[in-house]
Amino acid sequence: MIKHLVLAVTLLFATFTLYAAGPVNVNTADAATIAKNVTGIGMVKAEAIVKYREKNGPYKTVDDLSKVSGIGEATIKKIRPQVTVSSLDKTKK
Repeated sequence: MIKHLVLAVTLLFATFTLYAAGPVNVNTADAATIAKNVTGIGMVKAEAIVKYREKNGPYKTVDDLSKVSGIGEATIKKIRPQVTVSSLDKTKK
């Protein structure tokens, strides 16, 4: 019984931690942070996101990620809740 309670509390804390962390800002995060925290984005795509940003300046909307090779509409739809371009992101849903 105690094992189950400990497991439940641990899972609840883990869920809260993920939720509390909020979306990853692709204008400030490094590739490792993006790859670790955005589902479906591995290190190669994360590095491409950062390289594009460094070459072209900050993303204005989450939809601008489609300008990165290998990131299309389906990926953007999937990751939209997990990423932002600023703390005041007003991208279309």
